Amino acid sequence: MRSRYYIVCLACIVLNACNQHPANIGTKSVPTDTLNYTYQTIKKRADDCGNKPDTGCTTAAIMYPVFTAQKLLNDSIKNKLLQIFSFGDQEKKDTSLDQLAQSVITSYQADTGAVHNKVPYTLDLSAKVLRQGSSLVVLELGGYAFSGGAHGGEQTLFVNWNTSSGKQLSLDDLFINGYKVQLNAIAEKIFRKDEKLGATDSLGNYFFDKGKFSLNDNFEIMPAGLSFLYNEYEIKSYAEGQTTLFIPYTQIKSLLRPKTVVSQYIK
Repeated sequence: MRSRYYIVCLACIVLNACNQHPANIGTKSVPTDTLNYTYQTIKKRADDCGNKPDTGCTTAAIMYPVFTAQKLLNDSIKNKLLQIFSFGDQEKKDTSLDQLAQSVITSYQADTGAVHNKVPYTLDLSAKVLRQGSSLVVLELGGYAFSGGAHGGEQTLFVNWNTSSGKQLSLDDLFINGYKVQLNAIAEKIFRKDEKLGATDSLGNYFFDKGKFSLNDNFEIMPAGLSFLYNEYEIKSYAEGQTTLFIPYTQIKSLLRPKTVVSQYIK
């Protein structure tokens, strides 16, 4: 009888422990202070779309998150989305995402060549929350646009937002003073390895200024390192597309400032 009593008690203790910590099993615990948000969508179709599917007519679709009680962050997202693609009169910049979507339709209707040839325009633009961590929100902004010509264009930008300071993080916020030369040298070694180039091979086939490698500032903070992205035409031709360069924290740990948002990912 006593043995059965011990077994029942042990089972209750185990069951209670599982109910209290179900999310900690097999996962790395990272402190978070996440923000609440909801996605909003703007969508417009040209008058001549009729019953055609979106793939067969001129459409503009914009999706973006709206964060609760975070005006600075929301304004920053909208302003950056407005800068990625432009349609119509370049002298009159769109000041809202609804105006940008309408500009796609208006530009298509004003382009008699496109209307005559039935070539639809397209805007597929979004801002997506990739992850949240302690005092950190990482977003990916971009998409695809076509407004005539030989082909459309794809662009991707990252926003690493510090929720404590209420601003977008730059490389200067993450690295110690005088980091640029060393960081650039580390990045070039990784780039050459990725591109299967020797240490002294020419970079003349790329679009780097004066044929010298340089790291850009379009980066994503990830749990294992920083991921940099070069967009179309930035260092390669359109046909070669975008290029990603990943730098693990293990290679740049000595260059990172202490007590920044990336510290939560460093062992």
